[in-house]
Amino acid sequence: MSPIAIGVIVVVVVILISMAVKIVPEYERGVLFRLGRLVGQRGPGLFLIIPFVDRMVKVDLRVVTMDVPPQEVITKDNVTVRVNAVVYFRVVDPESSVVKVLDHIRATSQISQTTLRNVLGQSELDELLTAREQLNQKLQKIIDEHTDPWGVKVSTVEIKEVELAEQMKRMMAAQAEAESGRGEPRLFTPMVNFRPQRSWLKPGLLLPGSPSHYSFATCKR
Repeated sequence: MSPIAIGVIVVVVVILISMAVKIVPEYERGVLFRLGRLVGQRGPGLFLIIPFVDRMVKVDLRVVTMDVPPQEVITKDNVTVRVNAVVYFRVVDPESSVVKVLDHIRATSQISQTTLRNVLGQSELDELLTAREQLNQKLQKIIDEHTDPWGVKVSTVEIKEVELAEQMKRMMAAQAEAESGRGEPRLFTPMVNFRPQRSWLKPGLLLPGSPSHYSFATCKR
């Protein structure tokens, strides 16, 4: 056999061995497919696959910290706020995360945004500001129920920031200043519908710097 043929054989053998030998670190798992069919998961450590027959997809098992982009939410009491959050999750079933969903990170992000809007839209502003821990737990439970079939475990959801609209901030500041001037501090309950109503507006009281002839007063029932 000529030296050239021997050299070609050696090169082919080296390539096949490099394709057959796989090393998976401790924080990953390899999901193995043989001729398109799911065989199972491999790793961590060193193992062999059949070149051109087997295909392996690596899945990271570490916790992923994902920021939920700011979402505009209209609360139950008709106040518009911008809210963002952070979600902590990890893959607990590598096979399901590959077979049952195209991109488990993107899918988790989308379901987190939708759930955030839905849950906070059913809550009042006061609850959003004072009962945040309960809302975090509710969000975590709902998102985890959706991601469980994908082999993804959502461990924690935290609401980071709640930002009021600029108009609402100005209204609250003006109301606080007006009440402070009268020496009667009161809790401000934001309203979106600012049409004058006799039950909660008194004519003739002017806010500082405002042309309006109405100001907020305690609702009397």
